[in-house]
Amino acid sequence: MTTSIKRMPRRMPGWAKALTAVVVVLAVMFAGIRLSLLPGLRDFFGTETRDRTGPALLQSIQDMSRYEAASGNFQVVVDLEKDAKFLPDAVRGTRTLYVGAGTVDAYVDLGQVGDKDVTVDEDRTSATLRLPHARLGTPALDPDRSYAVSKQRGLLDRLGDLFSDNPNGEQAVQKLAVKHIGDAAKDSGLTARAEANTTDMLQGLLRSLGFKEVRVAYGA
Repeated sequence: MTTSIKRMPRRMPGWAKALTAVVVVLAVMFAGIRLSLLPGLRDFFGTETRDRTGPALLQSIQDMSRYEAASGNFQVVVDLEKDAKFLPDAVRGTRTLYVGAGTVDAYVDLGQVGDKDVTVDEDRTSATLRLPHARLGTPALDPDRSYAVSKQRGLLDRLGDLFSDNPNGEQAVQKLAVKHIGDAAKDSGLTARAEANTTDMLQGLLRSLGFKEVRVAYGA
């Protein structure tokens, strides 16, 4: 009479379990990298976008006394590169080519004009106005006309994007584009154009009210 002997399953060594876990993690990482390199694979599964944003809340209202007299449209190509010391670009580093388009307004603050800045003769046929110099507003980047042309990232940067809350963020190039647009507006003669337009507007307005001579000067 024979009796079958059941063999106990052999347990996997601890080092083998650790090695298996590392292999699985690396496989998942490289799968994510391949998906990021091949957008068509991601589109194969399909995506659905839902806007769950709540209603916008009005926080404050501010009366404006600015006369927006001129507006300039600007475009700049930002080439931003970040390198890591002692590491090749293929491992660590980014380079982004970004086209930034935006506008800058020039205005005259009529709210700063006081009674002493306006002089009218007794016959109300001549008027002299002294206004503050025109100033530039904050550059506004147009998201519909701004876009990234190319993005080059090293392997470590790609892996970091997999676990980042804001992958492929473009805040750095956007801020740089706004800075360059603002600098270009300062050298564009936009404020001089705004002062000329303000003068034409005021002269036309006061002449329609019966003034024959209208002088407009700008000063601090």
